[in-house]
Amino acid sequence: MSLQKALLLTQEVAERKLTVEEEEAKRIAEMGKPILGEHPKLEVIIEESYEFKSTVDKLIKKTNLALVVGTHSWRDQFMEAITVSAAGDEDEDESGEERLPSCFDYVMHFLTVFWKVLFACVPPTEYCNGWACFVVSILIIGMLTAIIGDLASHFGCTIGLKDSVTAVVFVAFGTSVPDTFASKAAAIQDVYADASISNVTGSNAVNVFLGIGLAWSVAAIYWASQGQEFQVSAGTLAFSVTLFTIFAFICISVLLYRRRPHLGGELGGPRGCKLATTLLFVSLWLLYILFATLEAYCYIKGF
Repeated sequence: MSLQKALLLTQEVAERKLTVEEEEAKRIAEMGKPILGEHPKLEVIIEESYEFKSTVDKLIKKTNLALVVGTHSWRDQFMEAITVSAAGDEDEDESGEERLPSCFDYVMHFLTVFWKVLFACVPPTEYCNGWACFVVSILIIGMLTAIIGDLASHFGCTIGLKDSVTAVVFVAFGTSVPDTFASKAAAIQDVYADASISNVTGSNAVNVFLGIGLAWSVAAIYWASQGQEFQVSAGTLAFSVTLFTIFAFICISVLLYRRRPHLGGELGGPRGCKLATTLLFVSLWLLYILFATLEAYCYIKGF
């Protein structure tokens, strides 16, 4: 006999005596009723997970940094420039409290405070929809690049290096290191490597199209106004571009190979694989400097 039929019989024939089958069905039906056990009360204690809260706060902070990067006033910029902050990606310890600056943080702050205050003079990003910050930043970067170029040229002349070697070794290294750290920060704050790759390609585009193009255009206009032609010697440009293209093809091939699942992608994977990739890229950079130097001093023949 089904449970539903047993319940109906219980309601309809409650006054008359039940049969043996009906008694058994009633007993089975009553077994399914909820009853109080030995522990009729339940106490639920909800505790806050500091590890989970710290992880969520860090993710929210990184997301905000990736989406909204800017300042609202000069006061905020100068306060941030003169304030010593803890370096690194982990600004909080395991207990959720803010980590205090270390001795190394204080040393680095005093070494870089001049540049922090200098770039704090740039208009905040909120002014003129960011255009004031963009224009002034380009002007200051251009001035610093010109100063670095002149200093490198004088240094190369002092120690007896050719201008092409000085440009490849000192100028390129000094101007590319900030791009490297910017790409690293962009890669950390983003899930994918798109932001870091865009930073590198954008920097090279500005260097080639704006840096060389604008300077050569100004020189061409000036000499044309003087009634003369503006001539630029190619020098070792063809050899350097060819060498750079070969090494760039090797780097892109390595990045494509590192996209395999067992390697963890371009920015992940086992520690040994990451160290091997780093050593390969640094070796290619050193080889480029070596070949460019040998070609500049006519130890190998260029084209």
